[in-house]
Amino acid sequence: MTAWVHGSVQGVGFRWWTRSRALELGLVGHATNHADGRVLVVAEGDRDRLEQLLGLLRGGSTPGVVTLVVESWDAPRGGLTGFVER
Repeated sequence: MTAWVHGSVQGVGFRWWTRSRALELGLVGHATNHADGRVLVVAEGDRDRLEQLLGLLRGGSTPGVVTLVVESWDAPRGGLTGFVER
């Protein structure tokens, strides 16, 4: 799953929070800040756990303010270990 998270999500601990939730769900991937203020979340794992992470990203309890999450689903590419902040 790839999710672009829009809003005030940089400089507020959002990537750390996302990493913590992803690890709790047993997912691998990364959360990356982009120059335009969005955070890119790439995660692989069981579909139901990915959907749980997506729900958390949209759930209103994240650091900062999430105004929009746009996700896409692709076949897992593999090669990821752990969940890192970039």
